[in-house]
Amino acid sequence: MLARPCSPGLLPGLLPGRANITHSLSHEGSHLADLIRRRRLAGGQKQGGPMGRRWRWVAISVATALVLVAAGAVTAAWLLGRSVDHNLTRTNALAEVPSSARPTETVTSALNVLLLGSDSRNPGATASSRSDTMMLLHLDAGHRHAYAISIPRDTWVRIPASADGRHSATMAKINSAYARGGASLAVHTVEAFTGVRIDHVVVIDFAGFQQVVDALGGVDLTVDQTITSIFPPHRTFVQGRRHFTGAEALDYVRQRYQFADGDFARERHQQQFLQALLDKATASGTLTDISRLTGFLRAAARTVTVDQGFDLVDVALKVRHLRSGDITFLSSPSAGTDWEGDQSVVRPDTATAQALYAAMASDTLAQWLATSSASPQPMTNKPRPVTPSRSARPTPPVAPRRTVTPPLPVNPSGTGTASGTDSPSGTGSPSTSALPSALATPSPAAT
Repeated sequence: MLARPCSPGLLPGLLPGRANITHSLSHEGSHLADLIRRRRLAGGQKQGGPMGRRWRWVAISVATALVLVAAGAVTAAWLLGRSVDHNLTRTNALAEVPSSARPTETVTSALNVLLLGSDSRNPGATASSRSDTMMLLHLDAGHRHAYAISIPRDTWVRIPASADGRHSATMAKINSAYARGGASLAVHTVEAFTGVRIDHVVVIDFAGFQQVVDALGGVDLTVDQTITSIFPPHRTFVQGRRHFTGAEALDYVRQRYQFADGDFARERHQQQFLQALLDKATASGTLTDISRLTGFLRAAARTVTVDQGFDLVDVALKVRHLRSGDITFLSSPSAGTDWEGDQSVVRPDTATAQALYAAMASDTLAQWLATSSASPQPMTNKPRPVTPSRSARPTPPVAPRRTVTPPLPVNPSGTGTASGTDSPSGTGSPSTSALPSALATPSPAAT
């Protein structure tokens, strides 16, 4: 599990219940009145005299002012949340999934959110806008711990038929679901793959999300190894801890070809970025400053598309007690890379994945991770060995699959070095010492 930092809650004082604040400040007002009364009596002033009544009214007035100020702040935050929620772009992604095909909801107080990262905010999508980031977020029923499970973009799964009938069911990389049928088919595919019922879907336009990072003043990330971006203006990211602007962070978390573990490295960096973003939001005071909060939320609203039932205020209330250390980052269990024709793909570790997602569906992830023989171990930060890249025209594999070992949680603040290699899809040949998913000795076909 990740260490729990002594940072404030993700949404401290943003949208707490008004009754709770009023009760708290009324208590403080009563305490103030009592303190004034005791000091007055200690000075010889009679309780019932004019001065006693004057001090009592002063105390009551101060307490009332505190309550009114607090109520005004809460109301302002509440109205801001409602205003931003009203202006969010919406999609019918959940409604378009056939009800007969959806998993049964087993724990009503828990929350499952599918996070999709795309270069296009069009929920209908096109073949040019695949979901290169796919993360399943689970908030437990007590709303005190969350789990973020990244699903590798090249995971080879069954894609159901699209709702519009234009695409029949097929086996393909999981990220192609978004291109074939938009957010609704992505939801349908992930639900079929995991058996977890998704409550909400959030599609993030990463090209625009840099505005959110800039609204926070940038983020700090640790660069694994010195690399040069393959995208213009071809920035060089030097190994070590450094500060990123929104454009720089977006550029860095897109890189995969320069790393030995390819897309697994990108997946890890995206998780590091997410935690850095949460840490910065809580540490910078943005969430307690109405003016800065307004800019942050409005920037975020311009970059996301959500389902029709998504309620920003409701979700904010549910996650308000979370700290960044209360989020466990994992990767969907994998049996390593393989080939389908000329495509480099990721094979799911079916048995471990089924157990993991069954625990998510029943809200028993904490117990499963603590007791299962497949519970994660801390990720090492040793240099990754270089493995040979594949040829441009590979032959189908004939060797046995990899032997499966437990999935590994991601260490968002970890450092290390890596040497780059290449593969047709950028997945690369992951090493067994540093991958965020269940891997062991690679087969000859994977090297």
